[in-house]
Formats: sequence, C-alpha cells, structure tokens
Amino acid sequence: MKKIKWGVIGTAGIARSCTIPGMIQAYNCELYAIAGRSIDKAEQFKEKFGFEKAYGSYKELLDDPEVEAVYIALPNTLHYEWAVKAMKSGKHVLCEKPLAPCEKQVKELFETAKENHVYLMEAFAYQHSPYITAIKKEIEDGTIGEVCYIDSAFITSDYNKENIRMRRETLGGCTYDLGVYNTSLTLGLLNEEPEKVEASAIFSEEKIDKLTSVVMEFADGKKAAFTCGMTLATDQDRRLDRLEIDGTKGSITGTKFSFNGDGELSYMIRTAEGQEEVKTVEVPQNYRLEVEQFGRCIDENEIPAVTEEFSLKNARLVERILEEIGY
Repeated sequence: MKKIKWGVIGTAGIARSCTIPGMIQAYNCELYAIAGRSIDKAEQFKEKFGFEKAYGSYKELLDDPEVEAVYIALPNTLHYEWAVKAMKSGKHVLCEKPLAPCEKQVKELFETAKENHVYLMEAFAYQHSPYITAIKKEIEDGTIGEVCYIDSAFITSDYNKENIRMRRETLGGCTYDLGVYNTSLTLGLLNEEPEKVEASAIFSEEKIDKLTSVVMEFADGKKAAFTCGMTLATDQDRRLDRLEIDGTKGSITGTKFSFNGDGELSYMIRTAEGQEEVKTVEVPQNYRLEVEQFGRCIDENEIPAVTEEFSLKNARLVERILEEIGY
C-alpha cells in the first residue's frame, strides 16, 4: 500500500489539533514536511512529531515536489488563500473546517480543485466515525420510524482573549468553531436542508458569538435545534456534547456521545412502548480514519467521505445562521 507524502501548514494550528496523532497512526500516511511562519517553530514540530523536513514559510513547502497532500491547520481567515495556493501547486488538500467563511468561496475552492485535478476535502473527522455510521443506519432502517426532531449541543470552555477562537479578525466565535459540527451533523442525519432557520446569540466585547441557539424547520415539518457555545470554565478543556433524535416509533439518545470521540461509544434506542436497548460501537481514532480515507482518494480514487455537495450545504446553512444572529 502506497504511503502519501504529507505536508502540514500551520504550527499553531497543529498544537491544538488531534489530526497529527491521527496522521501518525494512519497506515497510508508519511509525515514528510511541516511549515510554520518561522523555521524555529517548524523545526520544533519536526522533532516532536518526526517529520522529515521543516520549512520556515508555507510557500517553501508548496514548492517541494515531494509533497503530495497538504493538511491546512491555519486560522479560519487563511483557509481559502492557502488552499487555493496549495491546489494550484498540484497538492491535494485536507483543510480544517470551515473551508471558507461563505458558500461563494467554498464553491470557488472546489472549482480550483477540479481545474488542477486534485482532491479537496473539509476536515470533519467525526463524519468518518463508525458511531455516526451506526446511527445513520438506525434512521435509514426505520428503527425509530420517521424522524420528527433532532436536538444537539456542543459547548466547550471559554478561552483567553489571545486565542484565535476569541478574535473577530480571525473569524472566531462559537458558530464557526463549534456550530459547524452541529449543522453538519443535522444535515448528515437528515440528508436535506431546512426551509426555515431562526437563531439568536450572545456576543462578546470582541464581537464574536459566545453562545448561539438555532432552530430549524424542514419541508415535511420535522424540526431540529442546537446550541453551541464557549461558556464553560475558562481554559479548563471542559465540554458538553449532546445528541437526541426523536421519531414516530421511538428515539435515539447518545448516552456516551462525543464529537470526534473514540473508544467505546454508546447510544440508547427507546421504543414508543418504553423498551430500551443500549448499543455500543468501538470507534478508532477519527482523525486516523479521515487521513486514511483521504489517502485512498488520492491513491485509489475513492470518493471523499465529506463531499463537495455536503460542504456547500453546510456552508449555506452556516451563512444563514450567521446572518440571523448578525455576525
């Protein structure tokens, strides 16, 4: 099996990301090059993770003909620029979510990918999880009948003001950082876009949303709601993940649910008659699954698990929410 030579752009991003451990575990990934804004930082990460090369600029990495695929771990405001540059350099791109701040730019990114005959995928590692696959199958099999309502939440600790998540100029805020998980989860489970979207938010002094609540209605009357926020104890790495799906014949509750969680995860099926069954799914490291799948796209022409159509749908919904809350 061929190993894809990967380059990583953005040392600050990978300091926060779980993707590098996933790349290390992936059977078809070779950690080849790392690039930062300074060679010193790049050299530190080269030694820490075992990259073969370190570069003091992103352009140097893109100019290296050995690099086949690039993981972009930069702040939200830089995703579009460097994804375009990477693809025009002939590199396949796995880019952190959100791909871009609006649907228009997401569309342009995929057009650039096609023009340069490379793959582009938005990095939603949890979408590769067998836990999510199992829940989708329960819905498709009619285990809980027709879905009536989906409720989810993703709330984490607050961060200090120097963190890029907390700054307007780097497109911080809980919708861009966390809500994209809730929107993509809802769209993935229902496989349709909402007709109506209403949202409200509490903003910080830096003019980024700290707590956002969204309600959605779909064509056949089903509803969905979610809350995302960065409101728990500051810098304590605390989080609250929630998922509940209610249908005409029962419900599914994520009894041990976590976005991007691994290990033994479980969910409970409750029938309309009150019977309960807990099902457990063994989940590998999601980021490993993501990197391996993208590698197979490059080497074996698999279709990306997170498709162009899906990323465009998610971008549209996120844009509607941000307009609703006045971001």
